[in-house]
Amino acid sequence: MKFLDLAKVYIRSGSGGNGAVSFRREKFMEYGGPDGGDGGRGGDVVVEVVEGLNTLIDFRYQQHFFAKSGQGGMGRQRTGKNGDTIVLRVPAGTEVLDEDEETVIADMAEVGQRVVLVKGGNGGFGNLHFKSATNQAPRNANPGQPGVERTIWLRLKLIADAGLLGLPNAGKSTFLAATSNARPKIADYPFTTLHPNLGIVGVDNVEFVVADIPGLIEGAHEGRGLGDRFLGHVERCAVLLHLVDGTAEDVIGDYHTIINELEAYGGHLADKPRVTVLNKIDALDADYKADLRAALEEASGGKVMEMSGAAKMGTTEVLRALRVQIDDSRVRIRKGPDEDASWQP
Repeated sequence: MKFLDLAKVYIRSGSGGNGAVSFRREKFMEYGGPDGGDGGRGGDVVVEVVEGLNTLIDFRYQQHFFAKSGQGGMGRQRTGKNGDTIVLRVPAGTEVLDEDEETVIADMAEVGQRVVLVKGGNGGFGNLHFKSATNQAPRNANPGQPGVERTIWLRLKLIADAGLLGLPNAGKSTFLAATSNARPKIADYPFTTLHPNLGIVGVDNVEFVVADIPGLIEGAHEGRGLGDRFLGHVERCAVLLHLVDGTAEDVIGDYHTIINELEAYGGHLADKPRVTVLNKIDALDADYKADLRAALEEASGGKVMEMSGAAKMGTTEVLRALRVQIDDSRVRIRKGPDEDASWQP
């Protein structure tokens, strides 16, 4: 199944049915009076989060969603049938954006969440509604309100606990394959990962979700390479795992390239907790590895871990470091800003 994380959709709610102009006509009823019913209400367009979806691929084959209009009113005081509601089923983590692709209409984060995007038009009043002591035979009725037409964008941001960052061929997919049952494509050329991948990893009997996104290169925020659009999939992560290729020609330069792209992307992504790891240490001698680690710690201003995803060296320690950051994030969420900082779950 092809991964699709952005879709343009055209929606329109149903129009309300027209009210009816009708008079009661029965034998021996000389003055039956008005009995025109109201029109039915038009259908809404609703977006709902459902289980079992992890992509927006369904919206590649259908982009237009038009709700049914309400039925017109009828004689004998009969109200028209309401129009059926159209439901857009999306995976958890989907953002509904306005036509400008910036204004967020709804953030669909939890299964079962349901938001009305456009409401159907109200049905018009039949002539029965206008009957009064001074107007006992009204011959007017209201038309139904028209539906609302709108263009929206659906953007999927994967919900994962940790996100992988790094240049192409930094070893992100290898790490995911070594620590989970995911089987991303692995090859010795850049951009083998073209779509985000999710893997469930476990350490010390605790499981969490890791997201692997395509590699970034210098100038990704300007559209170079595959661009930086995939960074949206790690915005919701509690921690970022930054893998630095220890066999690269300019390890420190590669580190700064990723940090610069995070800052250029904007938002709070550059401020998220990060675990920096020197990867592919199985291909380095001890002295060179120690020098690289010291230089990388100076550049990052923090601790740098060592790992080799291919040889499965140090992967358990890295997973434990990620778990600590994820647990801390969950504690902060549960505490809330106004509770005692010493509170523990």
